[in-house]
Amino acid sequence: MDTPANDHTATPAQRALDALTQNTEDTTALDTLATSEVLIPVPDDAADEDTTVALPVLEQQDGAPVVPVFTSETEMAELLPFVSRYRLVPLGALAAQWPDGDLSLSIDASSTHPLTLTSEGVRTLLARPQG
Repeated sequence: MDTPANDHTATPAQRALDALTQNTEDTTALDTLATSEVLIPVPDDAADEDTTVALPVLEQQDGAPVVPVFTSETEMAELLPFVSRYRLVPLGALAAQWPDGDLSLSIDASSTHPLTLTSEGVRTLLARPQG
């Protein structure tokens, strides 16, 4: 998908992230987040016909690998203004297939409601049964 004009309306995922800043054990917010779709940046040089989702891995200041995902196009443009394409993926489905190792997940890293989870946190908090 290409990125259209910005929309500043809070998504359910953003409201869940806001709730988690107040209470990290808010199960309703975690459920909402797990069932929300997130935007995974796609490099401009990736082939359009490629149906697999490649996780973009960035390096944090301490050298640890992190996968950035976003709750809206606006959030993605704040951190990665040069990325114009993305794939929408249910966060719970992504978490259910999260790789082993030290790969963290960062949701809306440049926002007022960022959430970064360790690999274990991704699997235990977000990879929940859907439905």
